[in-house]
Amino acid sequence: MSDLHANGADNPLIDDRIRGFPPGHAPLPFAALGEQGWKPYDGAMALPLISLDQQAFAGNVDLMMAYVKDHGVDIAPHAKTPMSTAIAAALLAAGAWGTTVADIRQAAVMLKAGQRRLMLANEIGGLAAARRLAALLACYPDAEMHVFVDSVPLAAALAAAWRERDDLPPLGLMVELGAGRAGARDPGAAGSIVDAILAAETPNFRLTGIAAYEGAAATADADETLRRIDGLLAMTAAFLPAVRARIGGERPLILTAGGSVFFDRVVAGLSAAVSADPDCRLVLRSGAIFFHDHGVYERGLAALDARGGFRFGETTHAASEGFKPALRIWAEVLSRPEQGLAICGMGLRDVAIDQGLPRPLTLYRDGARRADFTGAAVLRLNDQHAFVTLPAGSDVAIGDVVEFGISHPCTCLDRHAILYGLDPDHRVATAYLTSFG
Repeated sequence: MSDLHANGADNPLIDDRIRGFPPGHAPLPFAALGEQGWKPYDGAMALPLISLDQQAFAGNVDLMMAYVKDHGVDIAPHAKTPMSTAIAAALLAAGAWGTTVADIRQAAVMLKAGQRRLMLANEIGGLAAARRLAALLACYPDAEMHVFVDSVPLAAALAAAWRERDDLPPLGLMVELGAGRAGARDPGAAGSIVDAILAAETPNFRLTGIAAYEGAAATADADETLRRIDGLLAMTAAFLPAVRARIGGERPLILTAGGSVFFDRVVAGLSAAVSADPDCRLVLRSGAIFFHDHGVYERGLAALDARGGFRFGETTHAASEGFKPALRIWAEVLSRPEQGLAICGMGLRDVAIDQGLPRPLTLYRDGARRADFTGAAVLRLNDQHAFVTLPAGSDVAIGDVVEFGISHPCTCLDRHAILYGLDPDHRVATAYLTSFG
């Protein structure tokens, strides 16, 4: 949209080229979308669209922040899930230590929005990528950036890029240990990376911590998954005192891990090591937990409950009951071509399927809630259609609106330019611009 930002970057003019915006409606400033009283189920808004249950999201934020506060750990929520600067800012206001990003472009989005403490939880590439990162950070002299490093060549590339110019803020390097994805596979390899960083240290190029990501160690076998995760965390915990012995006391260090499924294992596996080091903080990076879902995270939190992992305030809580799925996809019934089948106007361009198909939840007719969509299921998707199987005798009609739950927020939200925030009556109360590349 060539004129999307005609009204300003933070308050662009929105029109019917954006999902959800009523066709034929005059363009509106983005900030006015929550003032129209729109509802995704009464026929006015263009479907399909994605929505955020504001009440569920707020409850999820309160619950996760209570958990980290009780355990004395910090959290830098991963912004790749919504890629919304407003949501990232809201999480900071709720008590987050910082924000996690996955690549240099995501870092640019958050820096431009005013955020200054970022963790780039990924390797960035070689010398060309290091120079791109340097060019970005030169524009933000007050930035605090910590980047993952899992090889001597990357450490050398970053050191070279930081030697080439004198207008850069400090860069923190975090040695990543890993299993299943990136990360040094053993303490010896990780130690070599530490040596390379320390040899190249300057006042604005320093070792600032140790990182890991336990979720990549997961397998189809639950017991094997926990063995692999606990092994990675044990190696990470043991590496902290080894690094401390190399650099001496008083330098602040960060120890970071923790996605949205196994964060309890991270707290259990790393807290003792951090407690033994008064100059180290433990930072979780869970991001999707604030959105939850009707699929992969629903299953993940059920497993967390089965192992008694969600414990704070001296009580074991039911995570699967406390966290509420906050995201929905809304679509109309387009066709009833045969008995037991409805074709809905929502497909691969609108929703993720990498961690499971969407789930029909509720049926609306003529602007009113008709019933829970009991017995229906999404059979498959193509580009712009969902094939929904129906129970015998279903009276689902063309034009009905279906509210779907989703699985895996991280690969669903990236299909949408705007996330509509709904109040308890399912009216649009606010909206969030997303910044996916």
